[in-house]
Amino acid sequence: MAEGEVAETEQATPAGELSVVASVTDGVHVLTAAGEIDHQTGDTLAQALDVSGAPRPRVVVDLGQVTFMDSSGINVLITAHRTLTEAGGWLRLARPGQSVQRVLRLVGIDAVIDCHETLHQALTD
Repeated sequence: MAEGEVAETEQATPAGELSVVASVTDGVHVLTAAGEIDHQTGDTLAQALDVSGAPRPRVVVDLGQVTFMDSSGINVLITAHRTLTEAGGWLRLARPGQSVQRVLRLVGIDAVIDCHETLHQALTD
């Protein structure tokens, strides 16, 4: 690398950790997750998905920076989907990476929870 050049890295969080950044776009709660969703970090996502008290809560989880998800993450998403649907709202998933999308397809979550290739699609469909 030439002097003065800076290498860009994609890693948003240290291995084994999960961060979730929450925002609201046109009344939709957008949760941008980065890192790994497993038995140690699943509670972080579950807490972020708790939008209790919001009328007809609509939530999109942007999975574009999630590098790993196991059955704990699947359980969190199923529970949130059920809770949000019972409250008259919905849950959508956006931008799952190849490894996460493979898990979603293997267990059939993509047939239960709307999955979209882009965040824009998840917000507008």
